[in-house]
Order: sequence, then C-alpha cells, then structure tokens
Amino acid sequence: MAHPNFALIEALRETATRLKQGAPYAWGNHGSCNCGNLLQVVTQLKQEEILAYAHTGIGEWTELAEDYCPLTNAPVNLLLFKLQQLGLTPTDIHNLEYLEDRSVLESLDGGFRWLKRNQREDVIAYFEAYANLLENQLIDTIQIPDTLFQPVNTMQLA
Repeated sequence: MAHPNFALIEALRETATRLKQGAPYAWGNHGSCNCGNLLQVVTQLKQEEILAYAHTGIGEWTELAEDYCPLTNAPVNLLLFKLQQLGLTPTDIHNLEYLEDRSVLESLDGGFRWLKRNQREDVIAYFEAYANLLENQLIDTIQIPDTLFQPVNTMQLA
C-alpha cells in the first residue's frame, strides 16, 4: 500500500472530482485512463502529452511501472517517477489501473464489492475510498501530546 501523504490524498480526490465533472475518460488510452487522469492532476500535462510520453514505453501502466528505471530520462519514466514521488509503488500503480487493492475495496461506501476497471463511476468510488483510507492511516500516525489536554490555569492568562 502506498505511503499515506497529503499530496497523494489530494491528487486522488482531485482526480475523482475531475472525473465527476466530466473529464475525458477512456480506460484503453494512457492519457485518459485511471493512471492517465491521475497524472494529469499531478503533472499538469494534457492527456495527449501523457499519451505521447507513455508511448515511448511498451505496454499498459502495469508493465511500464514494472519496467521503470530511474536512471533513464525517457519520457514515460519521468511520468512513473512522478507517481512514485507521490508514494505509489508498481503494485499500487497496477491496483489503481485495475481497481484491485483489497483494502481499498473493503473501504468502499457500502462495503466490499468488486469494481470494473473501465467504468467511470467505479474509478471515482475507488479513488475516493483510496483517499479516505490513506487519510485515516495518516491520522493514525499523528501523536498528540498529553500536555495538550491538561487544564489551563486562568490565573496565568490574566
């Protein structure tokens, strides 16, 4: 599972919002599929630019992520680097594209169900559930000092 962080949570939510608002979506297109839409948010590139960069590699996002090499400056590797900077692993990228992470599916509103990777509404539900799951994980890491809950001496404030 991805490392929970504000940037990833916000990117997932922004992608879901854009999809709700009618952003182009086509699962078979590198520039407007699940990862393609997320990359549009993260990189500010247009779907056509992402498509052109992705075609410098071979395969779907899953295969591209597995073949990623951080030492090359091939355009597709720069896109994958941006996803990894967000805290995503190759497995996370695969799961985003295929909507398969069991913990995300268990976090869906209404409980666990299988989703279809090429259905806009399912992608929105998955991205929102993923953002919520990561946000809850992030909240769980925050430690609040006990001194914060001690009574305030009003005499000192005067």
